[in-house]
This record gives sequence, C-alpha cells and structure tokens, in this order.
Amino acid sequence: MSTASPLLLSIVELGGYPNFAPLYERLGCRVVVENSMRKALAAVKQNAPKVVVAEFNFQSDFRDRTSSLESLMAVVQRSPGTRVIVFYEREYADQLARLQARFPLFRVMAYPIVEEQLAANVRAALVE
Repeated sequence: MSTASPLLLSIVELGGYPNFAPLYERLGCRVVVENSMRKALAAVKQNAPKVVVAEFNFQSDFRDRTSSLESLMAVVQRSPGTRVIVFYEREYADQLARLQARFPLFRVMAYPIVEEQLAANVRAALVE
C-alpha cells in the first residue's frame, strides 16, 4: 500500500471485539495498531494520523480525569485534521459525555460495534 494512503491509528487496550484492521485496510488506510496509550501518544505525535479509533475505558480511580483518552485528546488537538472515533460501553455514556464536553470526538459508537457502521464512520472521517 502506498505511503500516500491515509494513516489510521487503532488503539486496542482492552479489546473484546473483532480485529478491524482488515476493514480499515479495505477502506484504503495504512493501519498502525497500538495496545497501550503511552505508545499511542508517541504514534500520534510522530505521525499525525488522519483517523484514530480508540476505546473509552472509564477509570473511576482517576481523580481529575475519566480515562486515559483525555491524554490522547490533548495531543490530538494539536493535529486539527485528525478525526477520533471512540468505542464505549453504554453504561459509561454519562462519563463519555463529560469527555465530549471538553474534547471534540468525531463519532462515538456503543458496543457491540457494527462493522458496516464503523466503515461508514471511517469513510466519513477520511473525507472531512
């Protein structure tokens, strides 16, 4: 695949859903998968991906944040062309709303993730 293909960063910390990398590749993306937020932050700083797909993993033990996704969003803000799609558990919708009040998320998707809807969201992110 050409390096002119848009970069999609997939952050899979907990998983529990299908590997969507083949879907992203079919949509014409170069895919980088990271399994820790620390590595994902470095990848965003180095590469400024067009699309980031990440999980919202609510962490009640954080005093001043809802999840490590806030660290990611603080870095993504420096790359205005990057679109972020977030997977979340419906039971944490209120906590996700607090994050959305502070940071613009391109799309949010509740589990279970429907592949056709994910494909539509990635396509939309690639054209914006």
